[in-house]
Amino acid sequence: MKSEIAQYFFQMVKINSESGEEKEFLQFLSNLFKKEFKAETKFDDYGNLIIKIKAKNSNKKESILFCCHGDTVKPGRGIEPVLKDGVIYSESDTILGADDKAGIAEILVALKKASQYPPVEIIITRQEELGLSGSSYLDKNLINAKKGYVLDSEALEEIIIGGPSRAEMSIKIIGKSAHAVEPENGISAIEVAAHSISLLQTGWIDPETTVNVGLIEGGHVLNAIPETTTIQIECRSQKHQKCLNQSRLIKKTFQTVAKAKGAKVEIQTSMGLKASRISENTDVVRVAKKAIQSVGLKPQAKIICGGTDASNLNQKGIITAVLGVGGKLPHSKDEHIALKDMEKAVDICVAILKEYS
Repeated sequence: MKSEIAQYFFQMVKINSESGEEKEFLQFLSNLFKKEFKAETKFDDYGNLIIKIKAKNSNKKESILFCCHGDTVKPGRGIEPVLKDGVIYSESDTILGADDKAGIAEILVALKKASQYPPVEIIITRQEELGLSGSSYLDKNLINAKKGYVLDSEALEEIIIGGPSRAEMSIKIIGKSAHAVEPENGISAIEVAAHSISLLQTGWIDPETTVNVGLIEGGHVLNAIPETTTIQIECRSQKHQKCLNQSRLIKKTFQTVAKAKGAKVEIQTSMGLKASRISENTDVVRVAKKAIQSVGLKPQAKIICGGTDASNLNQKGIITAVLGVGGKLPHSKDEHIALKDMEKAVDICVAILKEYS
């Protein structure tokens, strides 16, 4: 017989919720939390689910926040979880969905297990995997909590206290079309793109900064000089100014090469994230460290180059740290999670709830 945490998790991952298709799953969660805790639930205008649960054996008035995202990456339809030797995998040709449904199941079971807790608010965001869209558009006026946790990392001992700025660049190169047998009459947009990219430093620029050429599209037929090419590039850094500097360097590189080749270039840059960081001395980090130690692990605070909903919550004035759920190899068909790690994550959440009671 499966444990309680496994039963809830299996139930959750079997409901399809690829990014943009979370409605059924979020409604399921709304009904489930109402049933289990007589929770007050509502959806904001973007479709994020907000759950409010009254205190249990506590006179505290201040709410504590927990946040997870309800969407998964592709392929996330028709997930068939299976438990083998204490580890949960997907038996079908899909991801498992522990990112981030393990976090949701862990919070739910922690609330059932905890003997006391203050008022609890839970946010289940939409479209996190598409660039943290749900938390970007979250209606902050519906939230009372001033501090909390996002459960959406891997290692249980890690406490993520900072994330990056992220610049998203769309670059269109406009050359000149010509027949392939008359190359002297054309300007190849693909060649301009290739030359420009070859001059960029990509991957890790330094221990805080990355650049990635993610998409490139150009040309229409094989026997013609391609007139247009579009490239999409992102750069990230734990330091906001470094991210801005990298995006400007990329822009200048494409402009310089295009000018030398006689092409034109159109560049659009948007900031998907702004670097945020909370102090390791804040209450949420102190409490998380104590909770992690209570399950026999050595807590480690760190800053990452990955985006989480905590970035947006911190920008909205909610002091937020990120905790691990225990999953491994997210965003791949090899994703899995050990049952014992899910149970440890539950115990960490219970300890946090008790501390705030």
